[in-house]
Amino acid sequence: MSRLDVILRERADWRRAGLGVVFTNGCFDVIHPGHIGLLEAARAEGDVLVVGINSDRSVREIKGPSRPVFPEGERAETLRALEPVDRVIVYEDGTPLETIRSLLPDVLVKGADWPLEAIVGRDVVEERGGRVVRVSLLPGRSTTAILDRIRRT
Repeated sequence: MSRLDVILRERADWRRAGLGVVFTNGCFDVIHPGHIGLLEAARAEGDVLVVGINSDRSVREIKGPSRPVFPEGERAETLRALEPVDRVIVYEDGTPLETIRSLLPDVLVKGADWPLEAIVGRDVVEERGGRVVRVSLLPGRSTTAILDRIRRT
């Protein structure tokens, strides 16, 4: 996983090279086809895809004490191995707002399950002339649904 200061130095290089930076985020606890579709769609929106993942502590706050299944280092390693992903950063806050404020991506991508007005960082991106893109989800594809199905077997 990359540190924010390193990514911000790279961001300056990307900007000088005229590359469009895309940001998306989530827990990415158990990677499934829905995640892959989101990441591929996000990468198609620009030249560089930076993925923010919730820290273990923030996943527990959001999803409960039994999560995450995989610790943040393993989740980051898995994401880095995926072709669409260029950089991965773990954020400690419950939301990626400070990461978005620092990175200032050209495009912010979230799943269509998020109403536009609820997308964290939307205002930051749009104020700079960037875009917010909502990606359609694959029905029934969620880590929670997968874990529920495993527990029933």
